[in-house]
Amino acid sequence: MKKSYKEYLKDITTFVFDVDGVLTDGSVMITTTGEMLRKMNVKDGLALKTALKKGYNVCIITGGTNEGVKSRLRGLGITDIYLGAHYKSEPLEEYMDIYNLKPENILYMGDDLPDIPPMQQVQLATCPQNAVAEVKAICDYVSHKNGGDGCVRDIIEQVLKVKGDWDLNFNAGND
Repeated sequence: MKKSYKEYLKDITTFVFDVDGVLTDGSVMITTTGEMLRKMNVKDGLALKTALKKGYNVCIITGGTNEGVKSRLRGLGITDIYLGAHYKSEPLEEYMDIYNLKPENILYMGDDLPDIPPMQQVQLATCPQNAVAEVKAICDYVSHKNGGDGCVRDIIEQVLKVKGDWDLNFNAGND
Protein backbone atom coordinates (compact mmCIF):
# COMPACT_ATOMS: atom_id res chain seq x y z
CA MET A 1 0.00 0.00 0.00
CA LYS A 2 1.32 3.42 -0.97
CA LYS A 3 1.97 5.92 1.81
CA SER A 4 -0.02 9.11 2.11
CA TYR A 5 1.64 12.12 0.52
CA LYS A 6 1.72 13.73 3.99
CA GLU A 7 4.32 11.19 5.08
CA TYR A 8 6.74 12.58 2.47
CA LEU A 9 6.32 16.28 3.34
CA LYS A 10 8.90 16.15 6.14
CA ASP A 11 11.60 15.08 3.65
CA ILE A 12 11.05 17.92 1.15
CA THR A 13 13.85 20.47 0.84
CA THR A 14 13.24 21.46 -2.77
CA PHE A 15 10.25 22.80 -4.70
CA VAL A 16 10.10 22.67 -8.51
CA PHE A 17 7.24 24.42 -10.30
CA ASP A 18 5.92 24.82 -13.81
CA VAL A 19 4.59 28.30 -14.65
CA ASP A 20 1.62 28.25 -17.03
CA GLY A 21 -1.26 26.43 -15.36
CA VAL A 22 0.50 26.33 -11.97
CA LEU A 23 1.77 29.81 -11.10
CA THR A 24 -0.78 31.19 -13.58
CA ASP A 25 -4.27 30.03 -14.48
CA GLY A 26 -3.02 29.00 -17.90
CA SER A 27 -4.74 31.87 -19.68
CA VAL A 28 -2.86 34.25 -21.92
CA MET A 29 -4.16 37.73 -22.68
CA ILE A 30 -2.83 39.13 -25.92
CA THR A 31 -2.52 42.89 -26.37
CA THR A 32 -3.05 44.66 -29.70
CA THR A 33 0.74 44.75 -30.08
CA GLY A 34 0.98 40.98 -29.66
CA GLU A 35 2.37 40.99 -26.12
CA MET A 36 1.21 38.01 -24.07
CA LEU A 37 0.20 38.81 -20.50
CA ARG A 38 -0.15 36.39 -17.59
CA LYS A 39 -1.57 36.82 -14.10
CA MET A 40 0.10 35.41 -10.95
CA ASN A 41 -1.25 35.10 -7.42
CA VAL A 42 0.50 37.22 -4.77
CA LYS A 43 -0.23 34.58 -2.10
CA ASP A 44 1.83 32.13 -4.14
CA GLY A 45 4.53 34.81 -4.30
CA LEU A 46 4.59 35.21 -0.53
CA ALA A 47 4.86 31.45 -0.06
CA LEU A 48 7.74 31.24 -2.55
CA LYS A 49 9.61 34.07 -0.80
CA THR A 50 8.99 32.43 2.57
CA ALA A 51 10.32 29.07 1.39
CA LEU A 52 13.47 30.76 0.07
CA LYS A 53 13.91 32.74 3.28
CA LYS A 54 13.64 29.51 5.29
CA GLY A 55 16.40 27.90 3.20
CA TYR A 56 14.41 25.74 0.79
CA ASN A 57 15.49 25.33 -2.82
CA VAL A 58 13.05 26.68 -5.41
CA CYS A 59 13.36 26.00 -9.12
CA ILE A 60 11.12 26.95 -12.03
CA ILE A 61 11.00 24.83 -15.19
CA THR A 62 8.73 26.12 -17.95
CA GLY A 63 8.26 25.74 -21.67
CA GLY A 64 7.48 29.45 -21.85
CA THR A 65 10.03 32.10 -22.72
CA ASN A 66 8.40 35.27 -21.40
CA GLU A 67 10.98 37.63 -19.91
CA GLY A 68 8.27 39.34 -17.82
CA VAL A 69 7.63 36.02 -16.06
CA LYS A 70 11.36 35.63 -15.45
CA SER A 71 11.55 39.16 -14.06
CA ARG A 72 8.65 38.51 -11.66
CA LEU A 73 10.24 35.28 -10.41
CA ARG A 74 13.66 36.91 -9.98
CA GLY A 75 11.92 39.69 -8.03
CA LEU A 76 10.72 37.02 -5.61
CA GLY A 77 14.32 35.86 -5.16
CA ILE A 78 14.20 32.77 -7.38
CA THR A 79 17.49 32.33 -9.24
CA ASP A 80 17.05 28.87 -10.76
CA ILE A 81 14.72 29.49 -13.69
CA TYR A 82 14.71 27.34 -16.81
CA LEU A 83 12.78 28.97 -19.67
CA GLY A 84 12.02 27.30 -23.00
CA ALA A 85 12.26 23.83 -21.45
CA HIS A 86 10.11 21.60 -23.64
CA TYR A 87 11.73 18.42 -22.29
CA LYS A 88 11.61 19.22 -18.59
CA SER A 89 13.51 16.16 -17.37
CA GLU A 90 16.78 17.55 -18.71
CA PRO A 91 16.78 20.82 -16.73
CA LEU A 92 15.54 18.93 -13.67
CA GLU A 93 18.50 16.53 -13.90
CA GLU A 94 20.88 19.46 -14.41
CA TYR A 95 19.43 21.27 -11.38
CA MET A 96 19.69 18.11 -9.26
CA ASP A 97 23.33 17.66 -10.31
CA ILE A 98 24.29 21.29 -9.62
CA TYR A 99 22.90 21.19 -6.08
CA ASN A 100 23.53 17.50 -5.41
CA LEU A 101 19.82 16.88 -4.76
CA LYS A 102 18.16 13.54 -4.18
CA PRO A 103 14.75 12.69 -5.69
CA GLU A 104 13.33 11.88 -2.24
CA ASN A 105 13.77 15.53 -1.21
CA ILE A 106 12.03 17.06 -4.23
CA LEU A 107 8.42 18.10 -4.78
CA TYR A 108 7.33 18.91 -8.35
CA MET A 109 4.09 20.67 -9.25
CA GLY A 110 2.89 20.64 -12.84
CA ASP A 111 -0.39 20.60 -14.68
CA ASP A 112 0.03 19.20 -18.19
CA LEU A 113 1.57 16.39 -20.22
CA PRO A 114 5.14 17.81 -20.45
CA ASP A 115 5.27 17.71 -16.63
CA ILE A 116 4.74 13.96 -16.38
CA PRO A 117 8.36 12.82 -17.00
CA PRO A 118 9.89 15.07 -14.30
CA MET A 119 7.06 14.18 -11.92
CA GLN A 120 8.11 10.56 -12.27
CA GLN A 121 11.70 11.47 -11.30
CA VAL A 122 10.91 12.98 -7.89
CA GLN A 123 9.48 11.78 -4.57
CA LEU A 124 6.36 13.91 -4.52
CA ALA A 125 4.33 14.72 -7.64
CA THR A 126 1.66 17.38 -7.10
CA CYS A 127 -0.71 19.36 -9.28
CA PRO A 128 -3.43 22.02 -9.19
CA GLN A 129 -7.10 21.01 -9.11
CA ASN A 130 -7.51 21.95 -12.79
CA ALA A 131 -4.59 19.87 -14.10
CA VAL A 132 -5.26 17.49 -16.99
CA ALA A 133 -6.55 14.02 -16.13
CA GLU A 134 -3.30 12.27 -17.07
CA VAL A 135 -1.34 14.40 -14.60
CA LYS A 136 -3.90 13.97 -11.83
CA ALA A 137 -3.71 10.20 -12.33
CA ILE A 138 0.00 10.07 -11.42
CA CYS A 139 0.04 12.71 -8.68
CA ASP A 140 0.51 11.97 -5.01
CA TYR A 141 -1.42 15.15 -4.17
CA VAL A 142 -3.99 17.18 -6.09
CA SER A 143 -4.44 20.62 -4.55
CA HIS A 144 -7.93 21.87 -3.85
CA LYS A 145 -6.78 25.12 -5.51
CA ASN A 146 -6.54 25.78 -9.24
CA GLY A 147 -3.44 26.95 -11.05
CA GLY A 148 -2.88 30.66 -10.50
CA ASP A 149 -5.32 30.57 -7.59
CA GLY A 150 -3.11 29.56 -4.67
CA CYS A 151 -2.09 25.95 -5.40
CA VAL A 152 1.58 26.86 -4.95
CA ARG A 153 0.85 28.49 -1.59
CA ASP A 154 -1.20 25.43 -0.61
CA ILE A 155 1.63 22.92 -1.04
CA ILE A 156 4.43 25.16 0.23
CA GLU A 157 2.45 26.00 3.35
CA GLN A 158 1.79 22.30 4.02
CA VAL A 159 5.48 21.43 3.79
CA LEU A 160 6.62 24.37 5.90
CA LYS A 161 3.98 23.69 8.59
CA VAL A 162 4.99 20.03 8.88
CA LYS A 163 8.61 21.08 9.33
CA GLY A 164 7.86 23.94 11.75
CA ASP A 165 8.97 26.57 9.25
CA TRP A 166 5.63 28.34 8.73
CA ASP A 167 6.14 31.28 11.08
CA LEU A 168 3.25 33.70 11.36
CA ASN A 169 5.57 36.40 12.75
CA PHE A 170 7.85 36.76 9.76
CA ASN A 171 8.48 39.50 7.27
CA ALA A 172 9.10 38.08 3.82
CA GLY A 173 8.84 41.51 2.24
CA ASN A 174 6.81 42.40 -0.82
CA ASP A 175 5.36 39.48 -2.66
